[in-house]
Amino acid sequence: MTDTPLDSAHRAMETAPDDVSARMRYFERLADSELFILLKQEPEGDTISPETFDLSDGTFILVFDTEDRLGSFVGKPAPYAALSGRLIAGMLQGQGIGMAVNPDIAPSSNIIDPQAVSWLADTVAAAPETAEATPDSFLPPTAPKALVEGLAAKLATASGLARSAYLVGVSYDTGAKGHLLGVVDAIAGSEGAIAKAVNEALTFSGLEAAALDVTFLAASDPASAAMARVGLRFDIPQPKPVQDYTPKAPGMDPNDPPKLV
Repeated sequence: MTDTPLDSAHRAMETAPDDVSARMRYFERLADSELFILLKQEPEGDTISPETFDLSDGTFILVFDTEDRLGSFVGKPAPYAALSGRLIAGMLQGQGIGMAVNPDIAPSSNIIDPQAVSWLADTVAAAPETAEATPDSFLPPTAPKALVEGLAAKLATASGLARSAYLVGVSYDTGAKGHLLGVVDAIAGSEGAIAKAVNEALTFSGLEAAALDVTFLAASDPASAAMARVGLRFDIPQPKPVQDYTPKAPGMDPNDPPKLV
């Protein structure tokens, strides 16, 4: 079976157990992945009843990063719900329930204890702070590789929310220096979601002392051209037209997750 992104992230973490960045990237992949929860019975409206099992260190639900893996584990047709890892973590937070990920069925087989689940829920729920400052000049970026890779991965998931982004070094009129991500032609109302995704890229980079500012501007803004001259460009994918469809499983709407019972 071809490795999944979660397999690759898990292998990197296991290969370098002392590498904080590798561990953080694994949890980022877990949060971003669509996971399939084994259920006791078919969902009833917006309510789901996950199968659970008890270990010495807590109660766990069973989640898999592909439908095939869930089917191979169970060995027969079984009810399930498909949700992102971040939604699952938020639903389990504070309930003393962990996640058994791909148990005994894949290279990324892993146990995420209840404390780690709550930490993940807190991490992805964190909102970026807002501030105002005026840039004096833009410089070529010197951001660590882990942050650049994290930004590339996050912006690749922001399909259709903006056209592009530029990472630059920046100095402000206050004398402060740092890095700035300029997001070009973001659609109205998407700014919060993009800023949160960038904040996650910074958090999961594992660079405790790193900081990154985000600004939104039009392609016609002179600052866009100035950033393009010295910055690292990220092209944000643009979606292809798709036909309307009706979700088949609970959890498709991130603003209306199913209830656990």
